[in-house]
Amino acid sequence: MSAAAESPNRPRGEPVRSGFADALVIGALLLFSLVAAVCHQRVPTWHRVVLGNLAVALGYGATVTLARTLRAPAARAGLRAAAVCGALAYLFSAVDPLQLVMHGRWLDGTVLALERAVFGVQPTVWLQRLTRPWLTEWMMLAYVGYIALYPLVCGAIWRSRGEVALERCLLVLAVVNVVCDVGFIVFPVAGPMAYLGDSYTVPLRGWLFTWLGELIRVKLHYVGGSLPSPHCAAATVLWAMAWRYQRRLAVALAPVVLTLYVSTFYCRYHYVSDAAAGILVAMLALVLVDRMLSPLADSGADSGPS
Repeated sequence: MSAAAESPNRPRGEPVRSGFADALVIGALLLFSLVAAVCHQRVPTWHRVVLGNLAVALGYGATVTLARTLRAPAARAGLRAAAVCGALAYLFSAVDPLQLVMHGRWLDGTVLALERAVFGVQPTVWLQRLTRPWLTEWMMLAYVGYIALYPLVCGAIWRSRGEVALERCLLVLAVVNVVCDVGFIVFPVAGPMAYLGDSYTVPLRGWLFTWLGELIRVKLHYVGGSLPSPHCAAATVLWAMAWRYQRRLAVALAPVVLTLYVSTFYCRYHYVSDAAAGILVAMLALVLVDRMLSPLADSGADSGPS
């Protein structure tokens, strides 16, 4: 019998009807659409942003509704997780044209001044003296491997603790991703490669994973999307959730997650400040969701509103 079917938090086979993550995803899509429309003079493609967001909102609603009708626990949980994570990935791209609507410029100078005051150097530039092909390959492995953390941890949580635990994990992931997306607008940072490109005189050389990391940089990333670091935020959430529900997995992931933190600025995707902010956002989100769900758990409704 599936672990999901044996969950003590709900009747066997009953789908989890949590509306918290759904409300957050739909709310973010509507918020970004509103920002694009109101600030249309600074968003040349605002109509595409609005139409794209509304289309994704409709598709998301249809997908999560379909997921609730599935009787097979594995299919239900898999489609549910895919819908939430897919929507969060879309939100990351949807916020790109909105980053400069508030300030009209990048604020990297503030980050650089802060890090120079703290470290005496710019860490991402200083680390050039330590670059080695084997080290770069390990860093890129951790950075690229982040993609696999989502299905690995979410699947392990569902198998061991069921849909209620999975829903909690998806909710915290939704919180940190949306907070990071909003952060890109509130404090837009272009990132090291875009802002300090000429300062890097030592190329990042490696092998397969270095090639994959650079491919992601060129094809999937955009200027900005830096503070807080979504990589560090989501990896921290997944690690913490693994520690709660699958401790052996969390121990096995420790070297990967710790390396991932460093890889974000070693590989010049983020500043150290971005990584620190991402970890902090994750810690605050974990506490917030625990406090929000605890009263519901006490009343027997940990899965949220129906």
